[in-house]
Amino acid sequence: MLIYIGKRIVMAFLVAVAVSFISFMILNLSGDPAIALAGADASPEEIRLIREQYGLDRPILVQYVEWVGRALRGDFGESPYFNMPVKEIIGDRIGVTLLLGICAFAFAICLAIPLGVIAAIRPNTWIDRTALTISVFGQALPNFFFGLMLIIFFGVTLQWLPISGDDTWLHFILPAVTLGYYASPSLMRLTRTGMLDVLASDYIRTAKAKGLKMPRVLFKHALRNAIIPVVSLAFVQFGFMLGGAFVIEYVFSINGIGFLAVKSIQRADLPVVQVIVLLLSVIYVTMTLVADVFNAFLDPRIRAK
Repeated sequence: MLIYIGKRIVMAFLVAVAVSFISFMILNLSGDPAIALAGADASPEEIRLIREQYGLDRPILVQYVEWVGRALRGDFGESPYFNMPVKEIIGDRIGVTLLLGICAFAFAICLAIPLGVIAAIRPNTWIDRTALTISVFGQALPNFFFGLMLIIFFGVTLQWLPISGDDTWLHFILPAVTLGYYASPSLMRLTRTGMLDVLASDYIRTAKAKGLKMPRVLFKHALRNAIIPVVSLAFVQFGFMLGGAFVIEYVFSINGIGFLAVKSIQRADLPVVQVIVLLLSVIYVTMTLVADVFNAFLDPRIRAK
């Protein structure tokens, strides 16, 4: 088990390094950062001073190595827009995004797994077709459009819930439902497929023949084996949710790192954008690592690979 975890940690580290390098190169080669920071009306002398101040006059590989060295010491640079350390700016907003992601993740799990189990128990019935219809709508609707529909119905028409901000827990209901519903279809379909395969296996028929009650057969024997691939997808989906929070936070005016990223791109605040890309990449890689370890714990066959 320790050897398996060690291999996955090394692989996750290499992926994080590769992502940081690629994102740094793309952001710095997509245009002249000095011109973006100085503004379109800046003089050549002002642009030259900006390059010297932020070290943009050095080779790009040197800039990357220096940036990684500072990042390993916890120094992610300073935002030219806010005139304060990037670490403090991100730290003030990361909690909001994580809370939104956790709420959306909980909603997706609570919706997808029960629907998948019920659809597998009653295949090719109206229950199964209803669950699949919910799945298709969730996959087909753009999350920003679904969020706007929720805002109009629950926020404007019924006036039950607030439509913007992050002051109270009520402000997180609509964005969490929007973000979680978009992630639930794939989880629901995978749960349904896994349950159908497991329910058709010999040991499930043996358990039924021994007189075990159906709830025990479903949840102790069937769901435990069917849930293994769902766990992997669920952790990966959590990483996708944090990335998808960019749009949702902007639609609902939630002051998280997604909203900050959109504003930072508009302001050409590259130090902030670089750290946000790196942070979300590390979170995504970490979630994948956790999924691999959790699956290895559930299924000893995986540890043997």
